[in-house]
Amino acid sequence: MRLTRILAATLALLVTINALSAQAPTGLKKLAIGKVKVGEAVRADAVDAGKRNKIDRMTQNVEAQLRSAFQSTRRFELIGRADADALVEEAGATGRTFEFGESDYLLVVEIDDFQDSMETKTFAALGKTVTSRTIRFAGITTIYNAKTNAVIETANIDVSETAPEETRGATTGDTRDALLRELTKKLAEQTAQRVTDVVYPARILAKTDMTVTISRGEGTGVAAGQLWEVFALGAEMKDPDTGVSLGREELSVGKIRITRVTPKTSQATITEDTGVGNGAVVRPVKN
Repeated sequence: MRLTRILAATLALLVTINALSAQAPTGLKKLAIGKVKVGEAVRADAVDAGKRNKIDRMTQNVEAQLRSAFQSTRRFELIGRADADALVEEAGATGRTFEFGESDYLLVVEIDDFQDSMETKTFAALGKTVTSRTIRFAGITTIYNAKTNAVIETANIDVSETAPEETRGATTGDTRDALLRELTKKLAEQTAQRVTDVVYPARILAKTDMTVTISRGEGTGVAAGQLWEVFALGAEMKDPDTGVSLGREELSVGKIRITRVTPKTSQATITEDTGVGNGAVVRPVKN
């Protein structure tokens, strides 16, 4: 009997510990990912062309790749919400706020362009004909504050790829599927990178002489040779009409050039310095 009571007490203790562990905060922002939407015009064109199954397969691939891409960032706790788009539409129509439990952010992706074309070129001098396939699609990525329903960021992401038929597989289906996998992965990675940059801007972690270390590593779009701009953060700004926060003022204080990329961080050499310091935000300079 005594042994039974000891075992029962031990089991209860383990259950309590597991429950507390499950409730322990991860320190990560919670992100709800909605079901990928397809624009009405895109879906109508696909149906007319007999490619509805292709569109459905593409959206399923994007959803799976989005989860994988965000998990790879190690910066978010993911919460799947297939009803996200419906809740957003309802909120827009009724004026009520949508509810996403404990989520901090909501991501909605809509595919607004899809093209799948074949091109054949004949090289008379070589006596050869080459057929290639090009697939392109574009998406609109919208990031919401799940607490206030405010739109934080809207971005257009466009990806395309072309491949000769003979290098990707023995059949047209092989080529198409290979390209779709590559493109959905590319779209997901760019989306995850954009959201991460908005929620967790890259920052300078350390500065030693003319070298700095930033909080971006492999798989985040950082590459040796890139030029990044450095911003010091000022006071919080608010819209004078609505009182809504516009974020903190950012003042350019220099530039850095990436020299080394590691799994979790990257190092760079300071090329311009009027106040570069730890904690400053850094962003790549667009060409």
